[in-house]
Amino acid sequence: MNTGAVVADRFERFTWRDTYEQSAGLRELAEALEAYHDHATDLLTDVFLAAYKAGPRLREPAQMRPSRLVNHQLLTQVMASPDFAELRRETVGDPYAAAMAVLAQSAALRRMLECSRGAREQGERAEEALRTAQDAAAAVAEALQRAADRSATNGAAPASASADVDPAGPADATPADPADAVRRAVEAAEAAGAAARQAAQDAAQAAAGAPGIRAAAHHGVATAAGAVREETELMRAWGVGPGELERMPFDRRARLAERLRAGRLAEWAELIGRFRQMADGERARKVENAPGELVGVTLGDDLSRLIPSELAHLGLPATRAVFAARYAAGELMLYDSRGEQSTGRGAVIACVDTSHSMYAAGPGGVTREAWSKACALALLDQARHTDREFVGILFSAADKVRVFRFPAGRPAGIDQVVDFAETFLGGGTSYQTPLTAARELLEEEFDEAAAVRGDIVMITDDECGVTEEWMRGWKDARRRLGFRVFGLAVGAPRAADAGSVLDALCDNLRSIEDLADVHAAADLFRLI
Repeated sequence: MNTGAVVADRFERFTWRDTYEQSAGLRELAEALEAYHDHATDLLTDVFLAAYKAGPRLREPAQMRPSRLVNHQLLTQVMASPDFAELRRETVGDPYAAAMAVLAQSAALRRMLECSRGAREQGERAEEALRTAQDAAAAVAEALQRAADRSATNGAAPASASADVDPAGPADATPADPADAVRRAVEAAEAAGAAARQAAQDAAQAAAGAPGIRAAAHHGVATAAGAVREETELMRAWGVGPGELERMPFDRRARLAERLRAGRLAEWAELIGRFRQMADGERARKVENAPGELVGVTLGDDLSRLIPSELAHLGLPATRAVFAARYAAGELMLYDSRGEQSTGRGAVIACVDTSHSMYAAGPGGVTREAWSKACALALLDQARHTDREFVGILFSAADKVRVFRFPAGRPAGIDQVVDFAETFLGGGTSYQTPLTAARELLEEEFDEAAAVRGDIVMITDDECGVTEEWMRGWKDARRRLGFRVFGLAVGAPRAADAGSVLDALCDNLRSIEDLADVHAAADLFRLI
């Protein structure tokens, strides 16, 4: 007879034991429940397996030990809950999610165990009756063995010579016939078996009729489904895919989930997710190298748009060196067209203002910091999809700046991503410090890999001045490196006015007033 209500193979039970050993929460819950309720750990095992298995199936009650019939009834109610199918969409095959579902139902499990206390007591009495029946069955076997042994050794010896003890009578009784001893043992076993079956039926009926179990089970499953769904959406919003989660050790995944739930941007996970979904949609709409209307000739290094005379220079051995030098400098003559979407090749650099004023909230309660960080994380995705390096520069006052680099061709570690998103420097605002750091990074990239046409996105809510000397150096670097500067004035319309410092610094500047609208900067993801 079985102690588990859910049918499971050896591998699935090993998964439970391994998860139980890794999860301090499961062990603490089991210890707390076992202090007041027998066989509570078996119940936790069943709840885990019901969530984890691809096709959970309950045993027949007759296959269960009487003391576990209450667990069987509780699992019946859990699996009949309206939200059970929704819960299993996130937990099947995922030990961590299944363990989380068990922990999320802890209050409901306590309630169900309390409601079924009387039924459990009947189950224990049925278990005792079963042990009595088993002892009686053993006595039958013993009586049969004694009768066989006597028949083999004594042949037709008179019954009065038997020294066998009737197992159904007093210890010193001597039956008249071995057949009588067997008959009495069988009668005792049948009576004990009938009593055990009746006790088991009473326990099962008591479990089925225990008040409050169904409501507690349904509430617990609904709570678990909400908790698991919320964490899944949280991970998805931060860009952690199912494959990465499956490879992540249990403890690290638990710590990451706790960090994301408790972080400074935890309440804006939904905004971050919407930003990333919007960026994905804009990438799908972008058409690379779209043909446009020819409007003239320009300079550049796009070999697909060379004018015929440049092709002739390439074909002549005497002018190939000159062609190569002009190509490296981006000074080849190209056809210019209107309507073409040109995209960058160098690093994507997001300069995010983290001064005190970024605490301010706009419509819908969204803070300027939350909108800016969500936009920066979407730009990180953009760089990864186009195989470009991403650099996040957080700045405030002139002496406060932090640089986070995410090299091209490497997966962005979630810990570094969260560090970038949660860092907040405070203080005033200085444009020169972050933009100088961005320019130096692009110069380094040009020197090492001859990469040009990087993209800088300046996200700020303030207006500040720059020196004339610095501005001359900035313009010179833009001519040499060919980078573009996009400006996003978050909640600060005046910073986006024509003639402002931010306007002079940027090629493309817009004002973001509705911070609840992730589509305000949608075209940015078609240009970068």
